[in-house]
This record gives sequence, C-alpha cells and structure tokens, in this order.
Amino acid sequence: MTRMLYGEAIDYGLGEAMAADPTVVTWGEDVRLIHRQLLARFGPDRVLDTPISEAAFTYAGVGAAMSGLRPVVEVMLVDFLAAAWSAVVNAGSKFNDFSGGKWPVPLVVRARVGGWYTDGGQHEQTLWGQLAAVPGTTVVCPATPDDAAGLMLGAIQHDGFVVFLEHKLLSEQFLDYLGGSSRDTVDFSGLLPAAGASGEVPEPLRPIPFGKARVRRDGSDLALISVGVGVHRCLEAAATLSDEGIDTAVLDLRSIAPLDTAAVADLAAQCGRVVVVDEDYVRGGLSGEIAALLAEAGVPAQFRRVAVETTIPFAPALEQAALPNTQRILAAGRELATL
Repeated sequence: MTRMLYGEAIDYGLGEAMAADPTVVTWGEDVRLIHRQLLARFGPDRVLDTPISEAAFTYAGVGAAMSGLRPVVEVMLVDFLAAAWSAVVNAGSKFNDFSGGKWPVPLVVRARVGGWYTDGGQHEQTLWGQLAAVPGTTVVCPATPDDAAGLMLGAIQHDGFVVFLEHKLLSEQFLDYLGGSSRDTVDFSGLLPAAGASGEVPEPLRPIPFGKARVRRDGSDLALISVGVGVHRCLEAAATLSDEGIDTAVLDLRSIAPLDTAAVADLAAQCGRVVVVDEDYVRGGLSGEIAALLAEAGVPAQFRRVAVETTIPFAPALEQAALPNTQRILAAGRELATL
C-alpha cells in the first residue's frame, strides 16, 4: 500500500495501464503540463496537448478507439462536454450497438466536476445524470484515492465508452493549478473533505468493477446515498446524526451508470429512510433515478433528496446554499427521523 493524493492516484492508474498496453494514449488541453510525470515517462507520442476544441479532440478519441487505440481524452471541466455533446451521445455511446459489436469504442473521457469555489453555473456542474441517461455510457465518480486508481484502470481496460469524473475538491491538481487566483478570494476551510483527498492505494493495482457500491458507514435508522465529494459530506452529517441517536449509514455509489441497484435497495430496506445527496440537478438526475428504482423494487422507504435546484450562483453564500451542504443533509435526515 502506498499513500497517494487523489489526482496522483488517478494518474497512477493511468500510468499502470500505459505501461502494460502501448495502445493506451492520452490527450487534451494542457495534459503535458498537468501530467508532467506521464509525459516524462511515456513521451510526447503518447501524451499529447490539443487545441481548445472539445468537439474535435473528443471525436478524434472516438475515431482512435474504433481504430485500435485506447485513448484517455481529458476535458478540463465537464461543462465543456457541451461543446462535444455529439461525440458523447451520438458516437462514443452508440457506435458499438450500431455496428452489432463490430466497432467497439474503448474510450475514456476524463473530466473534472463540482463546485464550492465560486466559478459559476457554467463551470461548476456535475452533469452525471445527463451523461448516465445515454445508453452505452458508463459513468463513474470516485470518492477516494484507492477507488480513483482502481476505477481508472478498470475504465481503460473496459471495451466500451466511459466518462470518468473527478471532483475538484478532491484534486490537488485542480486546487493548485486550475483553481488559479480563485484561491486568493475563496476560503476553502470547511469545504475540503477531512478525508478523501489522500489515502492508501494498493499495489499491485487491481481494476474495480463498475456498478459495485461501497458501504462507507453502517447504520440501521437512516441511509445517506451519494457519490464523489457528496460521500464525505454524508460522512460528516452521519457522525453528527449518530451523536443525536440516529444510527446513520453511508453508501458510496462509485458509479452512476451502472447503478448498484441491489446495494441501494438492500440498504433502503434495512433503514427504511433514505436521503440521496446529489450535486447534480434535482430534475431528471440521479436522485430521481434512485427513487424510481426503489419504487420498482417495492421498497417501502421514506425518501428525501438534497440536490441542486437552480443555476449555481457566483456569490459564495448563495453558491453554498444551492449546493448539497452538510446543513441541508442534516435537515433532511432529522426530518426523516421524526417520521
């Protein structure tokens, strides 16, 4: 086991895959600068910078994957996938099915997600609900370094289209480089998770299968279900709720598509009360999908969701009120506990 930072662990998983398979390449905006150690290790033919044209270099990833490579295409922020939406929803996700399996697309699109640092509603989204809604798309978002490394390795080895999302508040690369001057005006104290940005990563590394949730905390009265930084918000809330006599479990989904429906249903049945904490939009997103699967499974659980209900504001106080903060989670949990 080696202790690693979250972003370092993702690059470790990528590096292990590149060392084992010469068809694995990576490109995107500023990747040679952001991932200097990969450039030094594998050279400029496998670590490539691109122009700022998400549509062009994502579609190039689709074509390269269909031609025998295993590209990891890095988009700076998930919001900018809007510029490459056709490549995502009309190409990468569908060509395998369109061809009857003759043209698989083993492509990983890597992008950063999330807010809390006052960059506004076109830079702080997660969009995993929209991405996961497209058949043929796998969507993962790890909460810890060990999962980050294992899920990246699994994503590259997967013979299909994967969107790999990394939360900015867990990424030292984002906070130190991409955050830029925002760090001069934003007080990150209280926003960064107490745990998760660093942790033990196993060696040798093994790929983590998709659709396998992870129980981060056991409990019998209330289930908090989330992904990414939301898992750490839930753990903070669970500690407080448990001190108040509400035995609270926390489930880390790890992947949004596929969902671990059995783990969600089992925990909901065990606790009878469920709060889904989702940094995506409340309408058409992950929280509604979980509500639907519980209804279809016939699980008689009380249900609440803490999600984003408006355009994310720039003003820090308004931004924190709009995002699923710990106080909102506590309020939802306490309300359910009285039912």
